[in-house]
Formats: sequence, structure tokens, C-alpha cells
Amino acid sequence: MQDSLSTLLNAREIWRQVCAQLQMQLSPAVFNTWIVANNLIELRVESDTTLRGVICSPTAFHSVNVKKNFYDQLLQSLQTITGKEVVLDFKVGMPPVAPTQTPFPPSSQSFPNHRASTSVENIASTSPTLTESQPNNQFQPLAQNQQGQSGQNSYSHNFSTTTPTPLSPRVENLFSESSLAHAAANRSVMLSHQAHLKPDFIFETFAVSTTNEMAHAAAIAVSKRPGTAYNPLFLYGGVGVGKTHLMHAIGNNILKNNPQAKVLYCTGEEFTNEIVSAIQTKKALKFKEKYRNISVFLLDDVQFIAGKNAVQEEFFHTFNSIIQQTGQIILTSDRPPHEINLLEDRLQSRFEAGLMIDIQAPSFELRTAILLIKAKANNLAISMELAQAIAAKVESARKIEGMIKKLRSAVELQQKSINRELVDSLLESERTIVGLERLHVKPADIIKTVADHYHIKQLVIRGKKRVKNIVRARHVAMFLMKEELQLPYAEIGRWFSNRDHTTAMHGILKITDELENDSQLNQEVSAIRMSLVSVSG
Repeated sequence: MQDSLSTLLNAREIWRQVCAQLQMQLSPAVFNTWIVANNLIELRVESDTTLRGVICSPTAFHSVNVKKNFYDQLLQSLQTITGKEVVLDFKVGMPPVAPTQTPFPPSSQSFPNHRASTSVENIASTSPTLTESQPNNQFQPLAQNQQGQSGQNSYSHNFSTTTPTPLSPRVENLFSESSLAHAAANRSVMLSHQAHLKPDFIFETFAVSTTNEMAHAAAIAVSKRPGTAYNPLFLYGGVGVGKTHLMHAIGNNILKNNPQAKVLYCTGEEFTNEIVSAIQTKKALKFKEKYRNISVFLLDDVQFIAGKNAVQEEFFHTFNSIIQQTGQIILTSDRPPHEINLLEDRLQSRFEAGLMIDIQAPSFELRTAILLIKAKANNLAISMELAQAIAAKVESARKIEGMIKKLRSAVELQQKSINRELVDSLLESERTIVGLERLHVKPADIIKTVADHYHIKQLVIRGKKRVKNIVRARHVAMFLMKEELQLPYAEIGRWFSNRDHTTAMHGILKITDELENDSQLNQEVSAIRMSLVSVSG
């Protein structure tokens, strides 16, 4: 009898923890309609590493829908809480012990999280006994003459069928357009989490400019026709140019169009660590089944596997298996395949057989757009002037995201207003102010970056025209060549249609003087320098 009672308590407490996890992921209508009505009625040991659980639902319709739409979430929660592999069965009918009707706590609270090292038996020792006084506790022992003939205790469940719980949705609203939209959104988020994707990394929040428009167009094409358009897709570029965002957006869009698609994202480091772990624990077969049966594989920072023979061998076979099944592979790296040292030739040839796209460092305009998009997503009101001030001194999208978090923290925790003083102090603390270090670029890099910033052709800047906006751009390029490269005036002049050293000196001194009083020019030079930082590496 005691063993039976312990098993009952284990299942009940574990089910409460599962519900606590799912409540934070689902809308109240979905949670109370499909989850609360169920109960984990049995959880028994199958082997040293495996448990078998039985989930009971009130109707066959309910059971079918829970199994179809929430199987993966239930399984993942149970395995996280128990620290063991779990096999799930479903049945229909009233469970021997019905679930308590006490509403679950709000999402800000949670039950104790039992890690993998916690055994199921230990969970039982922390569960309340059935004789303890608990609010709204419907579990009460029957009278002695009502016990079964087997001599084991039976328990009745005292609940009302007429009074709905406060969280229960109204019947007329259950299948409303808003409820269905919320359910679809919640399912989309859960599918993203299961694939290890970030739900907020979508195409709608990706800012596009000339530096990344080709990569953006290719990513959309792949997400619409995975396995047929540009396979593999290889995106490369420096830090903070948007490679990972595009990769996640592809995965999220595929899941949006086809929720049944088997999508998986991981980094090169995670892939390597899993292989090492699989070899050590003799679970190589399980590893192969996981990766070779997916339909969309997104591997971030593929350069990490270079030089690791066993990892490259496994990835080679995984790559071939997915491609043969018309699956899609998307890869990112900080450099093109031929520049990845110690990358096997057979992998390099396969990478280069697809579409390779170089994503350039974001321009000043793109950084400004990214900042405004991220500010809006975080409910921060930032003016165009302040956005441009930040973009002029932050060279990558990743650092922009860091600035947004600092601004949000200052507003929410310190009750500060977003103004120029706050922005300047945060920029200073991050040491992103222009002039902290010398750039390692070539004169041609400076001319190209200045030309891109002012939307003027390089030949025009280097030419003889003396239109005001062209002269300003030319002088800025000269100034940066002197400041960053320490070139002689005569050499600087030769880059601009063989002008003499006095012309170069005049232009540089003019910019130097104007920088002291012209805030607009300061912003332009800062923005160009931040673009050069990415080129410099």
C-alpha cells in the first residue's frame, strides 16, 4: 500500500510541475482547455534510465488533440523534471485520483525544479501527505466501510460541476478568432523553442539595406522552398552583421508554413560537444538518428568543426544524409569556406556547391534602422537624432542590442529618461567612443566606405569635380587617411587624381577645424569610422 501511495504522490507532484511549466508557455484559454483537464495517473520505472507515464484525458477527442498538439512539450517537461527518458501513453476515462482544482499559480511563480540528478523517489519525499491540511484539497480518505475489499485506501474527489474555475474560458469564446490566433501563436513559439530557435528572430524584425539585401532575399526563398532553393545556403561575414538572425528567421518561417517540419538549430560548438558526449557514453547511434532524420539543419559557426577529424567525419555523413532526403542545410561562418583553415576538402567542395553570400558590415543607415526596430520591440521611445548618435558610435548589430538592453535597464530600474546625456554616458561606459584604437585598413577601404556613406561613386570622390557635397566627402576621406593610416600628405594627394600635398593638407585641416563645432560632421565621421572597424576586423 505504501509503495502505491508513493507512486501516486510522485505522479501528482510531477504533473503539477509539468503544468507549471506549460502554463508559462500557453495562453490561459489553451492551457485550461487542453492541459488542466488531464492527469498523470501513473509513472513507473521501466529501466535504470527510462520511465513510463500514462496521461488520462476525459474524452477521446481531448486525448487525440493533446497527443497531437502537446506531445513533445509534455515529453520534454517530464524528462527535464525527472532527469530520465520518458515513454508516454494516453488513455481515456476518469483517473483513479483526479487532479486538484486549485488554480495553478501565476507564471511568475514556479515549483521546485528537480534537476537530472534528482530521483523520482526524492520528489516523493518532498510532496505533501494526503492527511495534511491544505487549502482546496479535494483528496479525502473514504470511510472504513467504503474502502475496497483489497484493503487498500481509496480516495474520493470532491468537486463542483457547476462552478467554473476562475481561469476557465467561456464556451462561446473558446473557438473565437482571437483564441485561435493566440493558440497558433503559442504553438509557433513552442515549435521554435523545440527547434532551439529564437521566436523573435523573424524576417519582420530584420532590417534590410544594400549590405545584406541579397542574403535576405536568398533566406526568404529558402524558407519558402526548403530543400530545393539554394542548398546548402552558406552565409558568412563578421560579427554582428545578422547571420544568426537570418538563420533563425528561415527556421521560424519554415515552421510557420509547415509545423510538422523537423527543424533543428545548433552551433558548431554544440554539435562538437554532442559528438564527444555520444562517443563517451556509447550513444553514437542515438546521435545519428537525431541529426540524420531532420529535414532542416541550421549549423551556426561551422568554422568551429575545422581541424576536428571525428567531428568533420560525422558532419560529412550527416550532410550527405540530409541532402539525399531533399532536406535543407543552412550554414554560417565568419569567413568563406576556402579561408577556413583545416577544413576538409570534401566539406569545402560541398559548401561551395550551394549559394555562398558575403554579408557586409551594416552601414550607418542600417545600424540606425536596426536600433529603431529593436527599440520599438522593447517599447522604448528613441528619437531619430538619438538613434543616429548611437549608430554613429556602435559598429555592429550585436552591440546595438547591448545598448538597447542598457537603455531599457536605465528606464525600468533607474527610472531615467532617454536623452542625450543618458546615451552619452552609456556610450562612454562601453568605450565605443571614436578614436580608441588605430584601424588596420587600406586607403582603398577608406575611399569605398566614405563613398558608400555619402552615396557617391568612388571615381567621383577621387576625381576633379568641386561640387560642395563631393568636396566634403573627399576631405573626410583625406582626413581619415591621415588620422588612421598616418600617410604623408603627398601620398594622400596621389589617391585623389594626383593632387599636390598642399591640397591634401588644406582639406585635412579644414575637416579638423570643422569637427570642433559641427556636430553633424562629427556624427558622419564617427559613423564612417565605425563602418571601418568591421572592415578592419
